[in-house]
Amino acid sequence: MRVKGQDKLKPHRSPWRRRMDLTRHRAGRLDPTVQGLLWSTAAGLCFVMLNTMTRYLTTQIPPLQSQFLRYLCGVIVLLPLVLRGGLAAWMPKNIVGQFQRGLVHTTGLAIWFTAIPHISLSDTTAMGFTTPIFIMIGAWLFLREPMRWERWLAALLGFGGVLIVVGPGLTASGGYYSLVMLSSAPMFAASFLISKALTRYESAGVIVLWQSITVTLLSLPLALFDWQAVTTVQWAGYLLCGLLGSGAHYLLMRSYTVADISATQSVKFLDLVWAALMGWLVFADVPTSHSMIGGVIIAGATLWIARREARRGT
Repeated sequence: MRVKGQDKLKPHRSPWRRRMDLTRHRAGRLDPTVQGLLWSTAAGLCFVMLNTMTRYLTTQIPPLQSQFLRYLCGVIVLLPLVLRGGLAAWMPKNIVGQFQRGLVHTTGLAIWFTAIPHISLSDTTAMGFTTPIFIMIGAWLFLREPMRWERWLAALLGFGGVLIVVGPGLTASGGYYSLVMLSSAPMFAASFLISKALTRYESAGVIVLWQSITVTLLSLPLALFDWQAVTTVQWAGYLLCGLLGSGAHYLLMRSYTVADISATQSVKFLDLVWAALMGWLVFADVPTSHSMIGGVIIAGATLWIARREARRGT
């Protein structure tokens, strides 16, 4: 049976490429919001797999060295695209801004990599939901955006969820690292705000590439303090991290191009499911009720304010 639009597929391509073209054609006929949800769901799964692999490797390699290797392999993965497009196409218009963002992001990563070997994946994911809340507060403090009552309420609900996640563990051995992990969220929020400013004159691809380059360069001196020999299997793991990280950001960008950001936020709840499942399968972590409840409250506050902001903007 001939599928509508199938005659538009190029006949000289291989059968595999033609099947891929046909799949993209069929997917393109879906509602844009459904497409955005599918892209965002796939991105969330990739991010959780990336966090799983990162946590596993960071239990074997010192955290700051692991951070350097993760982003070095991210650059290696992107090199074919850079060489194909030509170096001139990937040069930033504001290299100082790229390094400023890289410095802030490197600081947040140093905190995150230090804590992740000691925190369950579900707790890591739940605390990561606070980044949009910090972005909102940062936009109020530094970009002079109005802080309406809805934003204050979302921030309070978000921090209430954080207390539910980290509170019961503060007296345990991992309590300190929960606070360390939480402190990385404002740094990532600041990095996002800087990148938003950079998008006024830089492409998304340039920003992603130079994030990897600047983090790699700025992480190298930190990694050399406690360098450890890396096995072939570990190198393969870091290359996989590079692929997962680049793929996750690509999938997320695709979701943003076909649907409103607020429309795709509801699937963020699935990140907790993926994280709990991967934590149980790989590390035998059993997610606690307080981490799941707190994560749902944080994600719910983020989803609620995103939808309020979307309705206000229309």
